[in-house]
Amino acid sequence: MKKVLIPVTNHATLGETDQANGTYAPELTHVVHVLKAQGIAFELASIAGGQVPLYGTDTEDDEVNRQMLEDPELQAKIANTLKVSELNVSDYDAIFYPGGFGLLSDLASDDQFAALAASHYEAGGVIAAVCHGPAALLPITLSNGELLIADKSVTGFTREEEIDFGTISDIPFLLEEAIARKAAEYRKVQPWQELVVEDERLITGQNPVSAHAVGVALAKHLTQ
Repeated sequence: MKKVLIPVTNHATLGETDQANGTYAPELTHVVHVLKAQGIAFELASIAGGQVPLYGTDTEDDEVNRQMLEDPELQAKIANTLKVSELNVSDYDAIFYPGGFGLLSDLASDDQFAALAASHYEAGGVIAAVCHGPAALLPITLSNGELLIADKSVTGFTREEEIDFGTISDIPFLLEEAIARKAAEYRKVQPWQELVVEDERLITGQNPVSAHAVGVALAKHLTQ
């Protein structure tokens, strides 16, 4: 059975504010929904392990999100994520980073997950990320000293979407700017429109509405 490692944040607020945050639930649930439908296993992990913070758990008119948050398997994994130091990345066929502002404060600069992801990709693995999830790609450095995204086309949450969402003043850094500086190409469409960019074995989605399509693209890579 194919298996996906899902690193999630331990950081429970939006940057240094006191606004509750963490992983944005629909970006996790919509992808897990696709994986489970395709018979693909998954595991959640974080830097510190244990219970992790979610927000967006009460998103209106999102039946998939509601159903998946009631799924006993997913509930158990959210309550007890594996610690990064416990992981053997060779156990997994892909890595998926869901978004949420929390990871801008930990996974975006974490060397441990970055090293695992680099070895995973160089061994032929697939890496996917959506919305703010591509922030976790920034520190991934391959064995040749090059950044993973240095020769890749990548998307992620845009400056316009940060402004529209009212978070531009509180985020630790602007994702669009950070990716554009390091990637071969940063791509985007109009705010809140679906966009998935596939470049070899790297899959990125622009925003929450792109989560389902990222899941579909990831499952296709693992089942073809």
